[in-house]
Amino acid sequence: MKFVDEATIDVVAGNGGAGCASFRREKFIPFGGPDGGDGGRGGSVYAVGDLNLNTLIDYRYARRHEARNGEAGRGSDQYGAAAEDIVLRMPVGTIITDVETGAVIAELLEPGEKIMIAKGGDGGFGNLHFKSSTNRAPRQKTPGWPGEAKKLKLELRVLADVGLLGQPNAGKSTLITAVSNARPKIADYPFTTLHPNLGVVRVAPEKSFVVADIPGLIEGAAEGAGLGHQFLRHLQRTRLLLHVVDLAPFDPEVDPVAEAKAIVAELKKYDASLYEKPRWLVLNKLDMVPEEERAKRVKDFVKRYKWKGPVFEISALTREGCQPLIHAIYDHVAAEQKHHVEPDVRFTSAEGEGGEASAS
Repeated sequence: MKFVDEATIDVVAGNGGAGCASFRREKFIPFGGPDGGDGGRGGSVYAVGDLNLNTLIDYRYARRHEARNGEAGRGSDQYGAAAEDIVLRMPVGTIITDVETGAVIAELLEPGEKIMIAKGGDGGFGNLHFKSSTNRAPRQKTPGWPGEAKKLKLELRVLADVGLLGQPNAGKSTLITAVSNARPKIADYPFTTLHPNLGVVRVAPEKSFVVADIPGLIEGAAEGAGLGHQFLRHLQRTRLLLHVVDLAPFDPEVDPVAEAKAIVAELKKYDASLYEKPRWLVLNKLDMVPEEERAKRVKDFVKRYKWKGPVFEISALTREGCQPLIHAIYDHVAAEQKHHVEPDVRFTSAEGEGGEASAS
């Protein structure tokens, strides 16, 4: 299925039904008085987080979602029937923004979370409401209130604990295949990965974390080079970034240090808060480096890169060094979950949340 992480839709809630002007008419009761019922409530529109969905493709083609109007009131003090609400199922991680105001209406963070995105109009009043000591036979009634109509932008940001960052062909997809249940396409050419892949890494039966692999970045991505920075938003909810570096590039003229610095520069250019997230260095493809050269090559890279943070040396292909990396990630994620609770965007200010500083 095609991966779509943005869509714009129109949602229209139903109008309330009109109130009724009616009078009680029964045998032997000449002046029965008003008995007009109220109109029914219009249908509302709700969004629900669905763990089985991972794309917004349904909303790329079905753009208008309209609830029914409430029924009009009837005589004999009968209220009109309320219209049925409509429910739009969306992937967990979807942010819903009002296009007109720019305000975030909702963020679906939990499976089954249900949020109203357009409220149905209330029903109008029947003439029963207007009876008074001076007006025993009111003929007034009111129309139903209109339902809300909004143009909404849907933006999917995948929910993952760890994000993989790096150049095309750095071995990110091989790594996520080696450590998780994900099976992305792998090939020996750049930009094999065209959309984010999620994988669940199980450390033990009750211990796991989620990894996101996004398409590789190249210098100039912030200006749209390569696949651009369109997928970097999927790293914004992660607790940790793994910067995967190809330590044995096929082209001898390629400088891994320069490429690594270019990636970090693009990250900073795109989003300062993303740049400030905890970031670890993962030096990949050790299987392609002669054993006697490994220590020197790693030491030389770290020195030239001026890196002060954690360093992991692995081969995603042979899985060498992957287990220590997995356990270190789990310990970090578990500690973050214990001390940090994500704020709900609906009740917090729009100010950016700064992450933990990391060396670059």
